[in-house]
Amino acid sequence: MDIQTQKQKLLSRRAEIVGDLQEIEDQLDETPSQDWEDRSAERQGDEVLEALGNAELNELKRIDAALARIADGTYGTCLKCGELISDARLDLLPDAALCKTCAA
Repeated sequence: MDIQTQKQKLLSRRAEIVGDLQEIEDQLDETPSQDWEDRSAERQGDEVLEALGNAELNELKRIDAALARIADGTYGTCLKCGELISDARLDLLPDAALCKTCAA
């Protein structure tokens, strides 16, 4: 496994998430409509945006943790059992902290 390729994947996804979070924040900061019906629809949209934002924040935390493991030399090692995480799993989930067995 090429650690630098994995690091680039993680950094690229991180930049994408940071951009998405900024867009979500901008949309949530928009002035609400004065029309009650429009405001109700906007509130529902805001709830969806907040849920998406929370999911992306969680992914951002996992990415930052994976980048920290790369920096300290433990990337690719299961945090639970200490065995190596398969290359196939890391290709699919570059931020994976657990091997397939421990994740199940």
